[in-house]
Amino acid sequence: MSDTWRMDIETPADVNAIPADAQVTATGLASKVLQAGTGAESPAAADTVTVHYSGWTTDGKLFDSSVKRGQTASFPLNRVIKGWTEGLQLMVVGEKRRFWIPAELAYGENAGGGRPSGLLVFEVELFDIKKAPEPPKTPEDVAGVPDNAEVRESGLASRVLSAGTGTEHPTKQSMVTVHYSGWTLDGQLFDSSVERGEPATFGLFQVIAGWTEGVQLMVAGEKRRFWIPGKLAYGDNPQNGAPGGMLVFDVELLKVGQ
Repeated sequence: MSDTWRMDIETPADVNAIPADAQVTATGLASKVLQAGTGAESPAAADTVTVHYSGWTTDGKLFDSSVKRGQTASFPLNRVIKGWTEGLQLMVVGEKRRFWIPAELAYGENAGGGRPSGLLVFEVELFDIKKAPEPPKTPEDVAGVPDNAEVRESGLASRVLSAGTGTEHPTKQSMVTVHYSGWTLDGQLFDSSVERGEPATFGLFQVIAGWTEGVQLMVAGEKRRFWIPGKLAYGDNPQNGAPGGMLVFDVELLKVGQ
């Protein structure tokens, strides 16, 4: 830990407004380097970072601090407020930086749930970067069901990408562990356990109909590509932000059962 961090955390003198010597990006995010880093590489949005941080409102109130808790924080950069996602990509390991994050890149002007509102000021020191796994490549046959796919009566289509080693097929009531990636027909990746670096476990009765039907065709160790029509996925015009129409999934069945 850098010796610049102390448990008795002083409020920055320039906490109430963006100072003239701050660097301001096109989004309105402002920052200045307090301590130069020793690393050469900056994190990407999907990477996991380990940091110490403290945050103040513009009236000088400390509202959160990993330093006070005595424990660094680790998180993927694409799962935090926009100002953090953008700002930490400017940093290298060993660097300490002060940020002035406008409301639209934080929690808004009238944040609920006890969160601070308006412009927020953070001091952040970057200790470590854990690179995210490489995103899966877009399938060459993502745009539609290919001639070599097996099409079932329901409209579900699939083809085996690699044979499995197991002999047991899951049932509708089975728990399964899988790695998967999903694309829309225009090649847009919308979800991927591979990219997160963590397989998913769920009951086949808990997922979309195309998964319930399709994964039952598989055995452990098998990898299969599915073309799932909208009626077996989220519909053609879902209202909850889910992708619409036919979806393409690559699924690798790692385990059947808990």
